[in-house]
Amino acid sequence: MSVQQSVLVPEQRNTRSRPTHPPGRQATAARLRAATLTVWYLRLLATLNLVAVVSLTFRQEVIEHNGGPYFTPYLATAGLVSAALALFLAVVMRRRKRAAWIFNLLLAGPLFVLYTAALTQDRYQRHGFNWLSTVLTGLFVAALLVGRKEFHAVGDRSNPRLAVAVGTGGLLIGATLGTLLVSVTNQVTGTPLSDRVAYTLLRGVSVGPLADRFDSVAAPRWVDVLINAMMAATFLLVLYACFRSPRGRELLGAPDEDRLRELLVRHGERDSLGYFALRRDKAVVWSPTGKAAIAYRVVGGVTLASGDPIGDPEAWPGAIDAWLREARRHAWTPAVMGASEEAGTIYARHGLDALELGDEAIVDRADFTLEGRAMRGVRQAHNRVRRAGHTVRIRRHAEIPRAEMDALTDLADRWRDGETERGFSMALGRLGDPADGRCVMLECHDGDGEPRAVLSFVPWGERGLSLDLMRRDRNSENGLMEFMVIELLLRAEDIGVSRVSLNFAMFRSVFERGGRLGAGPVLRLWCSLLTFLSRWWQLESLYRANAKYRPVWEPRYLLFEKSGDLPRIGVAAARAEGFLAPPALPRPGFGPLRRTPPAPDGAWPDRRRPGRLPAPPAEPRAARSRPSSLSPRS
Repeated sequence: MSVQQSVLVPEQRNTRSRPTHPPGRQATAARLRAATLTVWYLRLLATLNLVAVVSLTFRQEVIEHNGGPYFTPYLATAGLVSAALALFLAVVMRRRKRAAWIFNLLLAGPLFVLYTAALTQDRYQRHGFNWLSTVLTGLFVAALLVGRKEFHAVGDRSNPRLAVAVGTGGLLIGATLGTLLVSVTNQVTGTPLSDRVAYTLLRGVSVGPLADRFDSVAAPRWVDVLINAMMAATFLLVLYACFRSPRGRELLGAPDEDRLRELLVRHGERDSLGYFALRRDKAVVWSPTGKAAIAYRVVGGVTLASGDPIGDPEAWPGAIDAWLREARRHAWTPAVMGASEEAGTIYARHGLDALELGDEAIVDRADFTLEGRAMRGVRQAHNRVRRAGHTVRIRRHAEIPRAEMDALTDLADRWRDGETERGFSMALGRLGDPADGRCVMLECHDGDGEPRAVLSFVPWGERGLSLDLMRRDRNSENGLMEFMVIELLLRAEDIGVSRVSLNFAMFRSVFERGGRLGAGPVLRLWCSLLTFLSRWWQLESLYRANAKYRPVWEPRYLLFEKSGDLPRIGVAAARAEGFLAPPALPRPGFGPLRRTPPAPDGAWPDRRRPGRLPAPPAEPRAARSRPSSLSPRS
């Protein structure tokens, strides 16, 4: 099933047991061992191929047994391309991908038959290594057949057109550079161009004897290895292009978005992060009753959900069951970012463990005041900015004319810190979409009427707001953001708001308890390490910045299935939030994501059924970033 589709599956009871295969497929111990054996074989071959490339002695052995009357086991070719292929197959076989099983069987099966037929001839029978190669290849094929039912996971979403484009371009570039290297370093004169090109292509496959048949080419060994490395890099780029997570494409369809909005109307008060489930780069899975849903995105084989499930808490278990079954069906690693304690407890009943990430700062308007000694610094900073002539305008997005909203979006893009858009679990990822008319925009102007900063908040139920975006002119007055937040809190009743969710402070409790009298040595060491890391990421500073409003701190948790998955989950989360940016690749057939021009009557083209609030069919260059302690406010 495609990631882009919502999933509705029958409800099923779950337990804390963690099956490694779908319900109803109780694999025998022999099948499990056979499946594991195929993975370790591929890992071993990847290692041996690498050793063969860097070790002259071992490479000569492989070369000798790949030529003449000799042959080697499946995937043993003494090349970086084979090493990369074996490593990739080991990874996907470990994830029990059915497509990888078929691929290996289609390659290894005929090879085993060929080896068996070759051993009927005397010239091949005389060499004992041929028998060993045949036995190893046959054992691998037998393990594939015995463990076939273990490889049940369906394939992930792929980009075949992009992979073909990257592969074609990489092959042309690699072949051109390799041919030039061969031409410059060739010790034989008068070599035809066709021989040099053919030599380069064969060296791209292996540093073994494949290209030794060309007596007209005598290139140094380092050239052979470099050509092979370039082809291996091209192969890896093709794999990345084919299976990378989609960026900028809508996964949340209009019907699912409408249903989520209906759930938010009824249950949106429960979670301040609920509205961020409407990000259109997320897919959604529904409970059997349709009363609850989980929005998620798949990054690097990790299915990342954020916040609490949307909808009726009584239907949450059904949605969690459906999400976990979808994860097992695709062999994804499940993880939840920023779940509340209530949701974390329910996730734990389904076999997930919890790790406290930090705390969300929530300010209750009824309890907020600028009076008192504790608020003296905040009060003085607010008065200083106000005396400088700055003013704040507060409006719902629906009240802002489209031309003004376009101008604000352009300003937010211009003020963004860097080119990378950040935010996933606590950011909407778009600004100015007419479907988000209930969002609140704060605009700060200086004494000359020039715009200097913007804040945008998404709805949190009927009377709450949750911070989505903060942007300011780098040349503006210090303290503008604090000034705008205070203005919002002071005037909250005018727009019917009673509580405001601000930033998320990662590891807040460590900073708070680490500086107290009696803190233990381990806690102090952990606090010192986080303080050191705060030089590069907003850890302590974000906590201090939010603590000045004297908020209520609500803990948020990371949910995961196995502790060994945490490094992988961390990388996936960093990629989703925009802290790790993989290399950008061309997108054949897809132009840049720009705002679609308005219709002639001035109205936005509607992608929903008549009577619904219209929305642009393409996401504009979004001004993002509800910052967490890892997402610096720009």
